[in-house]
Order: sequence, then structure tokens, then C-alpha cells
Amino acid sequence: MKAMLLKEYKKLELVELPRPQIGSDELLVQVRACGICGSDIHGYDGSTGRRIPPLVMGHEAAGVVAERGSQVDRFQPGDRVTFDSTVSCGTCPACRSGRINLCERRQVLGVSCQEFRRNGAFAEYVVVPQNIVYRLPDEFPFHHAAMIEAVSIAVHAANRTPTSLGQTAVVVGSGMIGLLVIQAIRLAGCSRVIAIDLDPNKLELARKLGADITIDSSKHDPVAEVMKATDGRGADVALEVVGIAATVQMAIQCTRRGGAITLVGNLAPKVEVPLQAIVTRELTLYGSCASNGEIPECIDLMRRGLIQVEPLITAVAPLADGPKWFERLYAGEPGAMKVVLQPTS
Repeated sequence: MKAMLLKEYKKLELVELPRPQIGSDELLVQVRACGICGSDIHGYDGSTGRRIPPLVMGHEAAGVVAERGSQVDRFQPGDRVTFDSTVSCGTCPACRSGRINLCERRQVLGVSCQEFRRNGAFAEYVVVPQNIVYRLPDEFPFHHAAMIEAVSIAVHAANRTPTSLGQTAVVVGSGMIGLLVIQAIRLAGCSRVIAIDLDPNKLELARKLGADITIDSSKHDPVAEVMKATDGRGADVALEVVGIAATVQMAIQCTRRGGAITLVGNLAPKVEVPLQAIVTRELTLYGSCASNGEIPECIDLMRRGLIQVEPLITAVAPLADGPKWFERLYAGEPGAMKVVLQPTS
């Protein structure tokens, strides 16, 4: 089969690899679409330590069942499917308590690290266990289905955030996940959403996708602007979707007394937080990791147009164009959001 292999850091090649074999509870999926994630771009140069060559990356994908294992009972060849990026074991205490995103033996498609190596979906075929697979409606486009994993991260973050009807939310960061979070947190009940970013083009898109107020933090003090918009109280909740010290601190400063901050971004492994502000203002910090079974809800929200992904897709391209697109995205091509690759058509 054809696959895009990270042979060494910053070097991707289209190669021929053996078609993978399936186990008794696994499916062989013919990949029709796979999105390039920001984590793949960060792994491309080795900076995350979780993409160790040689590796087939790719975890935001959808396709058609080609084969099924002897113990698979929910899917047939020809079924249109998508799948979670997190491969959960289904038997550890976390999985058995319904928190599959915290699986003690979890693996991630297209990731290699000290604990495991698992090839991903930048290939014609990928193997996945049936417990992480979900059926797609017939009318659901595959290039939209490649966005479901990203949507599930935003929906899970909104589900983690304590909201009620009529509240104000601040979303710090208007990259792709931030733009999905803006849509998800409004659906969760926040009637007013404030988006903060440095890029005016992203802020324009944020407004089109549901932000009521946008703040360019390169031109304005975002904390002061949030306070002005909330009569000096601060937002009820804040969602931080960058993951560096400055934006985490910004999210905390924008939140009212007794409010909550959900941390979604994790670009930096460590950040410094204003401990006294958290304690004396009795703030609550929530971590949000991947998703926890929200994929069916995401499919429904996208199918009904309640969460839009088409405005976030920069290009749909054949797998052969993947190495060039990685170079362009790594170089920070202006205006580029999501690129979806098609290993098979």
C-alpha cells in the first residue's frame, strides 16, 4: 500500500509498505480522508518527542471498512466509518468507569514514543480496534469526517466546562480548535462569546462562526477589554486553547471571581500560574484531554450544521501532495488552517 512515511525529522516520503494485518477484534479501514493536525506539524521536526521516525503519522481520519476480524460484530465491509484517535483498552479502571480518554494503556494513532509505536492513517489502509470505530451517515462527506476528531476535542472541552444559559465565555486562541470551541461553548449555553487572538483574519472567522466580541491582543489589552465588556466582573468561564504561560495567565485574569477556566491547549509542558489569584478568587481549573465518547454527538451536530467545519478547510489534496503541504504548514503559510489528504478516492 502507499503510505506517507516520516523517514527522519523534516523528511516525508511516499513509500510502499505491506498492507497491515488485522487481529480478531480489529478492522482494516481503507482511508478516504486524513487531516493534518497541528500536533503532526509539531512532531514533524521532533520537538514534541512523540513522533519518532520511521513512522506513518495521521489520526484525524475516515474511510470504508475493507476487512473485519473474526470477533468483530458491529461492522461489515463497505461500512463508512470514522474512529477516535485514542486507542483505549476497554478494560482498565478508567475505561470501565466510562473515562476512555484517560485509559491507563492508551495509544494514539500515528504516534510513537517510549511506551508504544502505532502507525496512523496517512496511508491507503489503517488498522483500528472496533471499540473506537463509529459509523458515518451515507451523506456525510469524508473530508468533513476527517474533522470529527478535532470537533470532539472542542465538544469535550465544552462538556468539561461548567456553564449555564446566559453566561459569558472567553475563548483565548482562535486557531482551528479555538474556532470549534467557540461554536461548542455557545451550544453549551453561553449566550455571549468573546474571542481573543493576535491574528485579525482568525478573529474575522471567529466572528462569522459565533463570537460576539473579538479582541486583537496585539493592539489592545485583552483583560481590560473583557472587563469593559462585562461591567468589570470578568467572564463566567474561560477556555484556553493555546497552551503557553502568557495565554493561560490571560485566561485566568479574564475570569470572574468564582469562575472556571478550562485548559485545552498544551503547547508548553509547564507554565507558571498566579496561585494567589486562583486561591483568593476561588477559581476552578479544569484540564481537558482529547475526547470521551462524544464522537456520535459530534457527527450529529455537524450533520445538522450546528458546528461548521467547511470554513476551516484550506485544501483537500491527494496523499502525494502531503510532503509539500507539511513544508508549507511548518513554514507557517498565512491563512492556512486544515489540510485534508486523500490516500484513496
